[in-house]
Amino acid sequence: MNKTENFSIDNFHIPRWIELPSVEQYLEQVVKLINSCLSPYIFFNNDSSKEENTLLTKTMINNYVKNNLIEAPIKKQYSKTQIAKLFVICVLKQVYSMQDIKNLIEIALTNSTLEKAYDQFCHLFEMALRYTYNKKDFIYNSSSDELYLLKSVLLSCSYKIYSQNITKKYKIKK
Repeated sequence: MNKTENFSIDNFHIPRWIELPSVEQYLEQVVKLINSCLSPYIFFNNDSSKEENTLLTKTMINNYVKNNLIEAPIKKQYSKTQIAKLFVICVLKQVYSMQDIKNLIEIALTNSTLEKAYDQFCHLFEMALRYTYNKKDFIYNSSSDELYLLKSVLLSCSYKIYSQNITKKYKIKK
């Protein structure tokens, strides 16, 4: 069965902080976790000849470490903090450069803990995707510049993901 036939945005869920593995994970485990959660909804390979949707690879993670987007693993294991940041990176890289992502993470953490910022990111991204797919305006009023920025960033990612999925759906029909 084709991935787009199973696609339902109502089932989309990014694990919250408390749901992330409490035990450090090896690289292969991290790749499998993130790809299993995001790949059914986010198409990273635009090449229609490839069946595999490779949103995150070991090499990508190593590059994120080299570019200081995430901390280096300790004894080849990744913590909750690194896994949470990788979820964020995988979503944001749909639209933003690595430097932009680094800046956005720094902004998000200026007045918040990682746990709170990550959970808020997950919640708002799920909402943005659902509103986008249901063709409704995503109204999330906040007087906070940081929250308005986050909403704007996540809407841009949602629009890109929506466009890719709809385009892929039309290519499959032909």
